[in-house]
Amino acid sequence: MRQPGQSHTPGSKPKGHGASTTPIADVHAPVRDTRTHNEKFTDCNTVWNLLRRCVPAVDKPADAPDPQPEDPRATQPITITDLATFAPAPATITGEPDNLGVAGLPTNFTTSAAAHSRSGELFGYPITVRFTPASFVFHYGDGDTKTTKTPGISWDAQHLPQFSPTDTSHAYRERGTYTASADTVYTAEIDLGTGWFPITGTLTIPGPGQDIRIYEAHTALVAHTCNEDPHAAGC
Repeated sequence: MRQPGQSHTPGSKPKGHGASTTPIADVHAPVRDTRTHNEKFTDCNTVWNLLRRCVPAVDKPADAPDPQPEDPRATQPITITDLATFAPAPATITGEPDNLGVAGLPTNFTTSAAAHSRSGELFGYPITVRFTPASFVFHYGDGDTKTTKTPGISWDAQHLPQFSPTDTSHAYRERGTYTASADTVYTAEIDLGTGWFPITGTLTIPGPGQDIRIYEAHTALVAHTCNEDPHAAGC
């Protein structure tokens, strides 16, 4: 009990009772709170008893993985040029009959292009690409071209006699050797495991050249067969 006339300084003990010059606590410096979020929440509930005022924060585990990088398929739209490595091989062209023809008469052309699917990886992800021929550009080698929706059908498949005109045929005006070819224009679809969806644009695959030999045909009235007159016109 303090006697009259004695003073007592807060934060220190009276002399004669083991007084120390070291303060018990520095009241001017905040004490670091080392409690976890859940401990703080428990203390908050105990003291205030108000659940609505005490919301625990979520502690992030020390071994929590970093956020995954964004899928490049979502951030980098796939274009038709990205699919070039999946494209079909160039399609060959054939002229009927036997890559030969007669000047002034139709030579029928066909190409081997067809629908094509291929699987692989794009941007490190599995993908299946499907190419479908949309149109064909025939280059006949004499400066003329023709764009069609068909790759060409043989005379036999169409039940037509030789030298009949078709959607892909061409009549050369003069004899000679011409290098013909066909470009295939493809549309593309991709499947990333969730179904097919189309890609904007088209991809054109030029085909290799094929030599076509064109001859002239002459008619003449003869009195004998070639067996009878081997030197007659046309023999």
